[in-house]
Amino acid sequence: MANYLSPFQTIKSACDRLVIAVEDVSDLWPSVKEGFEQRLPFQKACLNNKTRNPVFVEQLPAEFILTTDPRLRSRFPQEQSVFWFREPYATVVLVTCEDLEEFKTILKPRLKLIVQNDEKEWFIVFVSKAHPSNDQATKMAKKVYAKLEVDFSSKKRERCCKLDLHGTESIFWEDLESKMVESIRNTLDRRVQFYEEEIRKLSEQRFLPVWNFCNFFILKESLAFMFEMAHLHEDSLREYDELELCYLETVNTPVRQREFGGLDHGDDQAALLNPVFKPLTQIIQDDSFREFEFRQYLFACQSKLLFKLSRPVEVAARGYAFIISFSKTLALHENALPFCLREAWVITACLAVINSTSSHYDGGVVAPDVEKEFYRLQGDLYSLCRIKFMRLAYLIGYGVEMERSPANSASLSMLPWPRPAVWPVSSPDASSEVFAKEKIILQANPGAKHFDIQRKPLPLEPSSLLREANRRRASLSIGNVSELLDSRHSVTDGSGADGVSKFSPSSKTNPSSMSRNFSGPVNFESSSPSLDRPMRLSEIHVAAEHALKRTISDLDLLKSLSTLQDFEQKYMELTKGAADKYHNSCWKRHGVALDREIAALCFKHGNFDLAAKSYEKVCALYAGEGWQDLLAEVLPNLAECQKILNDQAGYLSSCVRLLSLDNVLFSTKERRAFQSEVVRLAHSEMKHPVPLNVSSLITFAGNPGPPLELSDGDPGTLSVTVWSGFPDDIALESLSMTLVATNNVDEGVEAIKCSDAPVLKPGRNTVTLALPPQKPGSYVLGVLTGQIGHLRFRSHGFSKGGPPDSDDFMSFEKPTKPVLKVFKPRPLVDIVAAISSALLMNEPQWVGLIVKPMNYSLRGAILHIDPGPELMIEESQMIEIEDYMSVMERMPQITESIALENVSSISTEKSEQLLLGNGKIALPDWASDITTVLWFPVRAIDDRMARGTSAVYPQRQSVVDGMRTIALKLVFGAFHNQIFERTIAVHFTNPLHVSTRVVDKCNDGNLLLQVIMHSQVKASIHIYDAWIDLQDGFVHIGKGDGRPISSFFPVVISPSSRAAILFSIRLGSMTNEDEVPTESILNMRYGVSGDRNVGAHTPVSANPGVERELLFKSTLILQRPVLDPCLAVGFLPFSSDCLKVGQLVSMQWRVERLKDLVESPRSTLNVLQDELLYEINVNPDNWMIAGRKRGHVFLSTMQGSRVVITVTCVPLISGYVRPPQLGLPDVDDANISYNPAGPHLVCVLPPTLSSSFCVPAAA
Repeated sequence: MANYLSPFQTIKSACDRLVIAVEDVSDLWPSVKEGFEQRLPFQKACLNNKTRNPVFVEQLPAEFILTTDPRLRSRFPQEQSVFWFREPYATVVLVTCEDLEEFKTILKPRLKLIVQNDEKEWFIVFVSKAHPSNDQATKMAKKVYAKLEVDFSSKKRERCCKLDLHGTESIFWEDLESKMVESIRNTLDRRVQFYEEEIRKLSEQRFLPVWNFCNFFILKESLAFMFEMAHLHEDSLREYDELELCYLETVNTPVRQREFGGLDHGDDQAALLNPVFKPLTQIIQDDSFREFEFRQYLFACQSKLLFKLSRPVEVAARGYAFIISFSKTLALHENALPFCLREAWVITACLAVINSTSSHYDGGVVAPDVEKEFYRLQGDLYSLCRIKFMRLAYLIGYGVEMERSPANSASLSMLPWPRPAVWPVSSPDASSEVFAKEKIILQANPGAKHFDIQRKPLPLEPSSLLREANRRRASLSIGNVSELLDSRHSVTDGSGADGVSKFSPSSKTNPSSMSRNFSGPVNFESSSPSLDRPMRLSEIHVAAEHALKRTISDLDLLKSLSTLQDFEQKYMELTKGAADKYHNSCWKRHGVALDREIAALCFKHGNFDLAAKSYEKVCALYAGEGWQDLLAEVLPNLAECQKILNDQAGYLSSCVRLLSLDNVLFSTKERRAFQSEVVRLAHSEMKHPVPLNVSSLITFAGNPGPPLELSDGDPGTLSVTVWSGFPDDIALESLSMTLVATNNVDEGVEAIKCSDAPVLKPGRNTVTLALPPQKPGSYVLGVLTGQIGHLRFRSHGFSKGGPPDSDDFMSFEKPTKPVLKVFKPRPLVDIVAAISSALLMNEPQWVGLIVKPMNYSLRGAILHIDPGPELMIEESQMIEIEDYMSVMERMPQITESIALENVSSISTEKSEQLLLGNGKIALPDWASDITTVLWFPVRAIDDRMARGTSAVYPQRQSVVDGMRTIALKLVFGAFHNQIFERTIAVHFTNPLHVSTRVVDKCNDGNLLLQVIMHSQVKASIHIYDAWIDLQDGFVHIGKGDGRPISSFFPVVISPSSRAAILFSIRLGSMTNEDEVPTESILNMRYGVSGDRNVGAHTPVSANPGVERELLFKSTLILQRPVLDPCLAVGFLPFSSDCLKVGQLVSMQWRVERLKDLVESPRSTLNVLQDELLYEINVNPDNWMIAGRKRGHVFLSTMQGSRVVITVTCVPLISGYVRPPQLGLPDVDDANISYNPAGPHLVCVLPPTLSSSFCVPAAA
């Protein structure tokens, strides 16, 4: 069967559609061919896959071929079992007949002969030529077709259909298509079953010596190709996958030594996507195929099917995995392959997969994760190609121009050197090239980094190339010292790029067989004399370059390695391709890492702008991931680009970021160089100054412990810990901090400036900030701002509250702990009067003020005292202050000793005397946190003389008359920013209230006048003497000195008590002198014994030890009896017996003149006039007057004249209320007789209920 391989490939290349045979019995094909072929390809054809599940094929290609065609008649029966896929899948029999007898005798036997083969799928198409207008012909055609159906169709399957040439209906074509698809489906199922049975038989023999993989391959690929022709690509792909597994199983079986392949010219170019790269007949080897070509052929077939399935992503995934796997296989046979064929093959394979998948990927409706995976695979392919390309470039001497980055070092240092049987040597006529290479090596001078940073370059080679190449050459001579010394060194191909496994000992070639197996570019005749001397590095590069020219057949790859410029162009193309693909995938970090290589090449060629942009992306990735070691490698390059571009802001930022890295990454000298650059630029004139962010260099935090607590309106001092990452001291022009309220983030913040220009030392610094008054709330630290020279900077870097001695400033955790709490407005202090009882009027008295701090210090407080009108402070006396708690402790003692004369001498432990100056008092420090009582002497001034009242008609005294006010203003707080203002009312009064009444009227006309004295103060009053100066019309009885009847002085009146004194007087004659007093005056000499903590007390004296008596005067109201009145006022009864609220009531008073008066000097002029003034006195809460309350009435001067005064009023409340009273303001009470007198109280009834105000009760 293996002999059929060549025709199999020929037939396979010529066959691309399913064949449908046409048996033209009646020469009808030319007439119906066009109609038949228009139905191709079949749409939505339903076929069965290998597992007998229905599959709908969108377009099933097919071809109609006549059975008389040579393509069908030239096949031999023995070929059918192998090439059955090209046989017809259905047979269409075209017949026509116009006579029933002809059908029975001629057509029917012939059809029986055609369809007698059971393996053939067939159906008959009866073509009717009868015109619709010819009824006889039409009827005959129907009869013939009916007979045809009876003979060749059955209930299980319809095998006949009718085609009218003159009136074809659409239903015929649908019926025809369904019958053809059914036939194709049945034929395909039968052939699949046949192939499976044959393949199963061969599979059972694969472990036998007679096993032949070529036979198995022909059957397996025939089945796969048949699926492909039927557009069952999934089943075809599955067959190729099984074929690959079977081949790998066969290859890995160590039955006999087989050739690997890869020795032909052009094998360095991968054929992963070109299945016809080499004919299979050229790669056959005994009963199998060479692995190098056949595995690529299988992958090419798989890729072709995947592209037809529109799955380029899977092609990329399979391609990458295949390249990795096949690269490992090439490593096992590397000593038998041309020099660096493995690297060249990987490069071309990666580029081929990238180009083909990119062209087939249209970016249509794909899931986002699938699209990202596709770009990731392409990025891996680019990266693998790039690494292999760099290895080839390093071999020919371009390594000195490569960027020694961590990514390049990690890839190349883990990628082993090529392992040929013998390392190639340079020819003697290449001395000029060797000299040029030597010159390049000697002139290679890696550019010094900015800031004079010295770093050991990273390696780009797994071991010394010079040593490896000479060791490979030395293997030609047995016992070479280099070979012996290196025999213990185990070389592993642990490349991160292709993951080649450990070098297998079985692949090492013995020295005796080296020349036989080696087909690489080694010239033994020219190299044998030079084996005595080891090659120099330049000779190694030249030899490798010559060997690569013989190995590589790809002109583009050769051109990219021809010059340094071409190498860099290709290197940039591959690196950019990998970076772009990674950026579009989910592996963006890989893309950013490759941006560094792009930036290095751009920087080398002077494209500093693109280099800076790439370096910025790399630095952003490294900084975000916290890879400070890598950041320290790249950041100086970015800074150098920015300096060249004159990007002062970026250059400053880079210097700051360099300073913020770990101290171990740079030496102290280098860090000082960074700082000097920052200071230099800060003090220079910048064209476009921008605020510099130093969050990673200067961090800050509040001090450990509780936050600073202030009251509303209080300034304060806030201490902030600032960590500086500068290596040396740095002087700041200014420094400020913002506070952010935690309860209202939208509210604007105000910067708090440091009063002096601080100098930050390396590590921990404590900065003090003066806080202005803040609004209530909690505050955290916001932004630190400052200025270095002309440069403004800011820092958002927050530091953890670590140990106080910690210098660690690289912490960026935003604090949640507030550093300042400002309480809401609350009372901070309270000042009230120490006593509530009255003090003595017109006498110096101690006024006490209780000053109570409320959890707030009053240190340095100043109290302003401003006395109100008719009140003055005795500035000659000292102000006293004492502890309030001590006063409260001795209050029981004071109460018990209230009667003692020297009670106020009881002192407290904490007391002090203060001086009042300009109305201000400075409180002592010991009184800042405790409640104290402040005593200062005042005098209430009242020029009016006290007036006595009648005990019969007592008059209510007004409290307001003795009220005095003191305005207080307390300025306190650390900055005297808190102000407390209050006006305190102090009650002053006379020591006694005097009332009089006539106790008894003797028969001899003498009167006993009782003077009642009511104490008005909470103090004991000692009365030492008392006398009365009587008014005109009254005289004393007895001695006439105005003293009382009995003298029991001194009289002591306890607090709030009363005492009485009797005087004997009588009526005297009235005089006409104007200077005679009209009021009596009571005079008393008295003393006061009390305590200032309780109320009135002994007046403050400049000489505390000298006791002095006080004088009290009060007028007495003495009224002569009304014996001869002039007017009589009588109240007239109400017109109604009952008064109601809201009802109008008429009040009437009758005024009658009782006698004619003769005008005299002491007569009241108003009594003699004919107009009389009246006034209604009424309580407005009880009565409403409907009219005038005050007016004049006419009353004749003749005796007996009368007048009635009527006033209408409305009672407002119910109950017993006092009625309105009539008064005559211009007439003395001595001339008025009230008869009959008005009632004291009247009864007022509630108003009558009204239904309009009633609410019905709930049922």
